[in-house]
Amino acid sequence: MEGWDKVVPQFLREMLSSLDPKARDAVEELRLREGFPLAVVQAGEEWTHPAWRGRPLTEEALRRVLETAGRGSVHTVLDQLRSGYVTAAGGVRVGICGEGATREGELLSFRRITSLALRVPHALPGVARPLLPQLAEGGELSNTLILSPPGLGKTTLLRDLIRCVSLGEGVRPRRVGVADERGELGAGALRRHLGPRTDVLENCPKAAALLMLLRGMAPQVLAVDEITAPEDLRAIQEAAGCGVTLLATAHGGSWEELRLRPLYRELLDQGIFRTFVVLSLAQGKRVYTVRKEGMP
Repeated sequence: MEGWDKVVPQFLREMLSSLDPKARDAVEELRLREGFPLAVVQAGEEWTHPAWRGRPLTEEALRRVLETAGRGSVHTVLDQLRSGYVTAAGGVRVGICGEGATREGELLSFRRITSLALRVPHALPGVARPLLPQLAEGGELSNTLILSPPGLGKTTLLRDLIRCVSLGEGVRPRRVGVADERGELGAGALRRHLGPRTDVLENCPKAAALLMLLRGMAPQVLAVDEITAPEDLRAIQEAAGCGVTLLATAHGGSWEELRLRPLYRELLDQGIFRTFVVLSLAQGKRVYTVRKEGMP
């Protein structure tokens, strides 16, 4: 369970020791809710180990988890909060729910914490390899947008596509610039999984990072996780006119669903992305469907 040790306290590590090593390695998320036992998510399914039943978590326990993730300070984590989650050491995403403290409509912190979701990034070398013949033409990767609902592995797939391009595995080797705003693609030890020709700009807003990489690092491929704002779209548009290949992700269950949202409809109408990979779950297994522009 690479990545957990630095962000969870001892009591949680002891609980996770109830799982056999194979099961621990397969854990994608930890779900902690005040008044309920610990739950884990594997292959999209949430469940609780029998050893954890009858051991409801307290708010104090949830705060201890945040304190560990914040390296000794709950306030360090809460002060970073802008979008309902923060990123801890090693790229672990910590989602937070509870009673918010706001000022003039802006979330400042939490008075009370009732739920945490800890998602550990996984490097799965080879997961993108079977898709490359459909994503590349003449050895060159085309502009590709990866779509999936939250939690199905679009970031993991993007990470391995970056690795393939950087190494030249299945495609021509290229320099890759990664705009890693939240430190989830290449934070800490994850950087070594992105290949030798990859440059990562961490903890910088996506739009600014894309343009800084473009102007300063001469990438041949630009990668960014989760296009979510108009300024991200503007940066994508500028990069598209500079001759680089684009790899990106977005929340969405299908190409048709994406078109219902104004930001993405504009992106699709401009034809910047020609290839789409849609992730879904069938009988507990992830399914990757490739769609080319113009395909029904």
